[in-house]
Amino acid sequence: MAILSKIATNDRHGENSPYFDGWKAYDKNPFHPTQNPEGVIQMGLAENQLCFDLIKEWISKNPSASICTAEGVDEFKDIANFQDYHGLPEFRKAVANFMSKARGGRVTFDPQRVVMAGGATGANELITFCIADPGDAFLVPSPYYPAFDRDLGWRTGVKIVPVNCYSSNNFQITREALEEAYKKAREANINVKGLIITNPSNPLGTTLHRDTLESLVTFVNENNIHLVVDEIYAATVFKSPKFVSITEVIENMDSNINRDNVHVIYSLSKDMGLPGFRVGIVYSYNDTVVDCGRKMSSFGLISSQTQYLLASMLNDDEFVDNFLAESSKRLAKRYQTFTKGLEKVGINCLKSNAGLFFWMNLGHLLKEQTLEGEMMLWRMIIDDVKLNVSPGSSFQCTEPGWFRVCFANMDDETVQVALNRIRAFVCQGQETSSESPKKKRWQKNHLRLSFSSRMIYEESVMSPHSPIPQSPLLRA
Repeated sequence: MAILSKIATNDRHGENSPYFDGWKAYDKNPFHPTQNPEGVIQMGLAENQLCFDLIKEWISKNPSASICTAEGVDEFKDIANFQDYHGLPEFRKAVANFMSKARGGRVTFDPQRVVMAGGATGANELITFCIADPGDAFLVPSPYYPAFDRDLGWRTGVKIVPVNCYSSNNFQITREALEEAYKKAREANINVKGLIITNPSNPLGTTLHRDTLESLVTFVNENNIHLVVDEIYAATVFKSPKFVSITEVIENMDSNINRDNVHVIYSLSKDMGLPGFRVGIVYSYNDTVVDCGRKMSSFGLISSQTQYLLASMLNDDEFVDNFLAESSKRLAKRYQTFTKGLEKVGINCLKSNAGLFFWMNLGHLLKEQTLEGEMMLWRMIIDDVKLNVSPGSSFQCTEPGWFRVCFANMDDETVQVALNRIRAFVCQGQETSSESPKKKRWQKNHLRLSFSSRMIYEESVMSPHSPIPQSPLLRA
């Protein structure tokens, strides 16, 4: 066979991460309340399924918004033939309007700067292609979204330099940590082209304060590098403090700030719960980036049918206002249900106010405070408790024992099943610790044998090269 490309044969996609291994465990044995009640519950998927009823209701009341209905079929030919990579003007206007509403109406967006991409994955890669070359690097505060390694580096050849953050200050990014990471990168002859942050944070579920954002803008301005802010969870804020967008910050800073180096990533996958529509947006203040990004978007356009439907939906101010308010209420309720349920069994989580997940601390359950200890506990949660939660090490967290838990991708009944499993698991551990030394020694040896067999099993069926029934790679 002829030699394949470096992209085809390298392993920078990141599919060999425990983050994706958890997906494979779920795909092999998915939970169903009646057909497979002992299956794995998917808690590693950041989907927002709490407001589909509102979208369904809107669609039923607005059949002409779809070109595939009797009421909308007259527009079928024009929409089916539309392929301008600028996008439908009414779609870009609707997206700009929704982005403003998702940020409390405190900032406006220019539809002429809205660049389309195939989901947030495509948007992140597109902006990377525009501002960095192979071998360049981005500073990224950790813990960070595991698929950033794929999105930012797999095809572009760009590196990630983690900026380590710690639980001692709730994993907040500091100017000192940035300076240290930047200095070490420069000493290693790494060309740092920018800083990439997520706000609200994935996996922390927290928002950045205005003064922190101002400090970051000042940092990139002083070093003449880019700032890319992933704001795809902007409308998932469910309690104070309110979300502050980077666009709001730079508009209130002095005129010496170089806006050409500031770029925003957005999507409708999280805020609207529409990941399958593959709506990704790059919003840049740099004219050259907008122009280049539009040309590059030819490789990942949003279908004209999707644009047409969403233009009608997002231009309905009454619907959008109600949707955003109701989504926030439902997310708050679900977050409260989960975290309060965990507190009853002694499990604490980082206090958060946004996102579709929380950052759970299981450090006290680790056999040893190491990466190996975290992996052992994670395998037990996957294989015995049958919950797919994502270990902190896959988010480049330097402190073992943290796990990201997604809470908005299931119904209320499944939430209770998941909580019951966690309670049973923790209570069983407490009972084991109080049993006789002889019995504990037997269980310890039995557990070690179980893990040995599991590791062999995982190596054979959870290999990143193994085919799986339903690929998680796009959905991730």
